[in-house]
Amino acid sequence: MNIVKLAALGLTASIVAASAGAATPAAPDSAKPSVVIVHGAFADGSDWAKVVPLLQAKGLNVVAVQNPLSSLADDVAAAKRAIDAQPGKVVLVGHSWGGMVITEAGDNPKVAGLVYVAAFAPDAGQSVGDVGKGFAPGAGLAHLKADGGGFLSLTQEGMSKHFAQDLPAAATAVMAATQGPIQAKAFEQKVSVAAWKQKPSWYLVADNDHMIVPEQQRAMAKAINAKVSSVASSHVPQQSQPAQVAAVILDAVQAAR
Repeated sequence: MNIVKLAALGLTASIVAASAGAATPAAPDSAKPSVVIVHGAFADGSDWAKVVPLLQAKGLNVVAVQNPLSSLADDVAAAKRAIDAQPGKVVLVGHSWGGMVITEAGDNPKVAGLVYVAAFAPDAGQSVGDVGKGFAPGAGLAHLKADGGGFLSLTQEGMSKHFAQDLPAAATAVMAATQGPIQAKAFEQKVSVAAWKQKPSWYLVADNDHMIVPEQQRAMAKAINAKVSSVASSHVPQQSQPAQVAAVILDAVQAAR
């Protein structure tokens, strides 16, 4: 047997072994709502890679939106496309900046519930700055840097010590390298509608958050009359405590059926 065939057999064996160790998702149940997840700033859809398989294992159809992060309107449009593509009801999930997006995009008859994960929860006519008035800025905000086009990203120190301080250094190094910069002007843009006024909401507070202080998170959760739970995590519980995040989403799905 020549070297090429041996290499091919070795590659095939590696793929089979890897597949055997991976969780097999259940077939999506059309009777259950789909879950559409909107990531925040300094991230992309892969930020939810640990939660998605937990939801799929329960027979849920899950879609992670890829935000352009160029403006609030652009991100809302991306979320709306994902919602419209689903066959039935939708539970809409937002992390951090994603809370701004789901607050507006959730004003859709398909959306049966909203889940905020350490997320902004504005009222109609509010921007990120408006909803943060009266609260101390998170320590991580001191580690933003802007490029020539006005897009903001987090420094390596900001990512490792303030955004995801409960993750290993190797993980935060990858997160810093793959982060999605956000247009600074987006933080000044206001939502035109607050979907939580008509939709049931859930809020997961990250108790050790250095980006959106926990006090602000609790105040926003109270203002939107959300079902509140908390987790001892950094700003990214979807990465450090994925099972607890999945449990909150599953609670919303159960209520939406």
